[in-house]
Amino acid sequence: MVDDVVLKSAAETAWTVYRARHPDVGARDSRRCLLERHLHRRWEERESDTEELASFGIAYLHRLPRDEC
Repeated sequence: MVDDVVLKSAAETAWTVYRARHPDVGARDSRRCLLERHLHRRWEERESDTEELASFGIAYLHRLPRDEC
């Protein structure tokens, strides 16, 4: 079972960093949901700590095409 604290903390960290670099992205942007699903799958594949998951999340967000979100 996914450790909710680790997952939520990693998602929040990644989202905060991403939004700080992209101020035009709203707090309820659809990318947030995509990020959470990506991190959940990533954690299920290989358990990671909060920092590692947050790093994966930031990298994932930067790879998303802007016009698809």
